[in-house]
Amino acid sequence: MEPIFEPGQPISLDQALASFTEQWSPRIVTTVNDYDVRVAKVEGEHLWHVHDHTDEFFLVLDGELRIGLREPAGERTVVLPKGSVFTVPRGTEHKPYARVPTEILVLEPSGTLSVGDRHEEVPDHVDATTGHALN
Repeated sequence: MEPIFEPGQPISLDQALASFTEQWSPRIVTTVNDYDVRVAKVEGEHLWHVHDHTDEFFLVLDGELRIGLREPAGERTVVLPKGSVFTVPRGTEHKPYARVPTEILVLEPSGTLSVGDRHEEVPDHVDATTGHALN
């Protein structure tokens, strides 16, 4: 059987997303310099967490993502409909969640843990990972 994803060839995000079913379990589609480009299927809540040393970039490919933020001025929620981007600044406690099935693309330095450097207890439905390779 021929592999779906061949090194040095374009990668279809639709095919990448169709290759797995797990929620909150990002797949690395490519790397850019020292950054991973990851895609994930999400629904329900992630967990409150912080990345101490890096910003976290989100692009909503389908659905709608909400991100709760705990900032010095208080808590707020940003709503990202399909096609929207948002960057959570390093050191900002945040909690992504999706009321409907949603597909996202995330850009982070390679090796960044999906649950951050500091976090609340990781629920069973969240994969604490630095990203999985596409199969």
